[in-house]
Parts: sequence; C-alpha cells; structure tokens
Amino acid sequence: MTKVFIDGKAGTTGLKIYDRLTQRSDIELLTLPEELRKDTQARKEMLNKADIAFLCLPDAAAIEAVSLIDNPDTVVIDTSTAHRTNPDWAYGFAELSAEHFDKIKNSKRIAVPGCHASGFIALVYPLVKEGIIPADALLSCTSLTGYSGGGKQMIADYESDDRSNELSSPRQYGVLQSHKHIPEMTKVTGITNAPVFCPIVGDFFSGMQVTVPLHKSQLCEGFTIDSIREVYRKMYADNVVTFTPKMDATGFISSNAYSGFDNMQITVEGNEDRILLIARYDNLGKGASGAAVECMNIALGMDKTTSLSIKEV
Repeated sequence: MTKVFIDGKAGTTGLKIYDRLTQRSDIELLTLPEELRKDTQARKEMLNKADIAFLCLPDAAAIEAVSLIDNPDTVVIDTSTAHRTNPDWAYGFAELSAEHFDKIKNSKRIAVPGCHASGFIALVYPLVKEGIIPADALLSCTSLTGYSGGGKQMIADYESDDRSNELSSPRQYGVLQSHKHIPEMTKVTGITNAPVFCPIVGDFFSGMQVTVPLHKSQLCEGFTIDSIREVYRKMYADNVVTFTPKMDATGFISSNAYSGFDNMQITVEGNEDRILLIARYDNLGKGASGAAVECMNIALGMDKTTSLSIKEV
C-alpha cells in the first residue's frame, strides 16, 4: 500500500487531495494531529516516511519541506509556485508531450502547474513547438476563474452573509503584471516575451476559462486557423485534455461548465483574421488537486485518471 502524506492538508488544495484519496483502498494516508501540523520535526518524520509527499504550502514553506526530506525514495509533488520553473523538477502536465509524461513517471520531484498557467500553456505550448507562432510572439491572455482559487479567505469573503457588493461583479486583479504564474507561462511555453496577463475572479465557486487571442499576422507564414485546430485535434485526443470543434452552440461559453471535474476542454473560435484559443476546466481540478493526483497516478505507474472525475464530452 502506498503511504501518502499531505503537508498543508488544511488548505483548499490539500483538503481536495485528501478527500479524493480517502476513497482509495490502495492509499494509506499519513496524518498529524492538529497540534503537530506545523511542528517541523513531526512533519520531517512524515515526509520521510511517505512514498508520496504532497506539498500544499506557500512557496517558502514548500522549499523548507523539500530540505527536510532525506529519503531518496520519497516522491515529492509540489502544488506551490516554488519549483515550476526549475529544470530539475518534472513539470506536471503530462498531456504536453511524451517527454513530459515520462519525466513525471520517472522523477522524484514533480511540480504541479498553476491554475491559470495550465490553460495558457495547453493553448500556446503546441503552437510554439509546431512553429505556428514564433517564440518571440507578443501574446495576451485573459483568465476568468471562480473564487475558490483564492483560498480559504477568499471563499469566506464570497460566502459571507454580509459580503461587500463589489463581490457580486467580476474583479480583475494582478494589474501590475507581476502575477506569480507569469514566469511559468513564459518558460514552459518557450516564448521569449512574457504575456500581458489579465486574471479575473467571478462570483462562482469553481471553474476557469482561459482565452488567448491571436491576429492572423501573429501566425508564421503558411499557417491558418485550421492549422491550429489540426494540431490540437492530434495532440489532445484523450479524456483528460480534449479538443472540441465547438464548446457551445448558443454563442455563450460558460466558465464553470467543468466545475467538479478534472479534465480540460480546448477549442478554437473566431475567423481567419482574428482567432480565439480557449481552454476551460476546473481551477480546483485540472488546475490544482486533480492535476496533483494525476501526477501521483503516473508516478505510481497507474492509469492517470484513477480517482479523477472526468466529464464526458
């Protein structure tokens, strides 16, 4: 039986991982009593006892946790930002390539992608790789997310009986262009210029829609909107990340359509001159805990969708 310890189980992502794994008969969850949850020595003991250690911590605490591990067999799956651009760590988005899958499978250090970054990277990485857009393209990205992505305090703010009226409308943030996902979005896709990134939080619990607009002039010579569709169709053909020709026949695309699910849907809209690349998924699913559990399944040599909730498309 695989021993699993979640360092930071009290946070939103940690709780979601814990809830998933309690349903599994092949997992033994190692836990600490509440009074020892932040005790360094107690955490160190559990981290080294675990076959799989999930880190659901702030960046500094995640770096500290890694330093506490001296068991060479412990596989660390970090959900923080701390190690996502570290080349020594596997980047936990298996659907990007066979190389990404294999590195996750064989690595002892795995960084789970950020929620916003997951959609942007899924859309942009294959287009840079296939030479459809140049690496020096000047890109922008809008991401609309549910409030659960802000953690316990934001959830409490939105669900409070006396909440502010401002919370009833979408709120843009990260306006200084220093969002913590931008370095990851830039490095993993291979682009040389950081994108203009516009994250927006809405009055719904979970779900996410990421949009990257392109003008025809941004495509390399000889490529069209259909070239993009064909790349996505070939690359995203499994049930975790899936290309669809059309997300919604009504002309409206809901950001929370994948709330409660762990897969991602991708499409291309627009026309030959102005193109919209769109990904939608759950910020707590493929954008966080679902991706973390998928990485664990791959590291254990199991079907990657084990205990994941997949929405049929």
